[in-house]
Amino acid sequence: MSKPPRLTLPPVARAYRLGTARGEFAVHEAGEPLNGTALLVPGFTGSKEDFIGLLEPLAAAGYRVVAVDGRGQYESPGPRDEAAYGCEELARDLLAQAEALDAGPVHLVGHSLGGLISRAAVLRDAAPFASLTLMSSGPAAINEHQQARTKLLIAALETLRDDMAAVWDAMRAQDPPNAAPDAPELAGFLRERWLATVPEQLIGTGRVLISEPDRVAELAEVPLRKLVLSGEVDYAWPVPLMDEMARRLRAARVVVEDAEHSPNAENPQVTAGALVAFWGADPAGTGSSR
Repeated sequence: MSKPPRLTLPPVARAYRLGTARGEFAVHEAGEPLNGTALLVPGFTGSKEDFIGLLEPLAAAGYRVVAVDGRGQYESPGPRDEAAYGCEELARDLLAQAEALDAGPVHLVGHSLGGLISRAAVLRDAAPFASLTLMSSGPAAINEHQQARTKLLIAALETLRDDMAAVWDAMRAQDPPNAAPDAPELAGFLRERWLATVPEQLIGTGRVLISEPDRVAELAEVPLRKLVLSGEVDYAWPVPLMDEMARRLRAARVVVEDAEHSPNAENPQVTAGALVAFWGADPAGTGSSR
């Protein structure tokens, strides 16, 4: 799971609920749209807080930045219905969020599961978007090892969906014994976020992660600027697989140093710099950076 580098919003940011045609969503927003607007979509077990480290540098670069909790995720409400959390349903939510921002084409950034949802939104309708960044998100389902772990989690949630605290305790008991403990404030937030997330959201999105087909060829046909960004190591999709996906998409490619599956949280300054460089680049060009 992504662990925010801090939990306090910078002075340039505010928290509020974004009203859309598909309901309200909890968001963090920062900056003015001098150079454009960006919509940041979190991953599985994540939330808008995963992007806190990006808000200030992106706002300083002249962008309006909006990070969102998806339906049923942390502070956004959602139904106790697994059918509400399929990839296409969540993609429709994302399109509604982009429309509600009333900002013209927005730069779309999807982290992990958020990348799969963002891809589905673009394939449904690319018109609301100025660019697409797939951050630590691969061409299809997560790798076999992570699929096995996710299937176990789904099974636990199906059995104990009304006792999310028990699932949390069991999940954290699987942490490596030599893992550094989280700071008390972060540990408290991570547990609170888990308990606030609708269990059917986790079940439904978990199923997306283990069953998503390869849609890279479809996406490659969409005339939209694309960036594939990741850390140096990734436990969900191997980095060489994301290298290959970038080639298939004819997309720009950036590997963020000193980061793994969550470069937005693990090295936000470098990640923000890469996003600003991509958003401001010549639309006719693509490139790669390692």
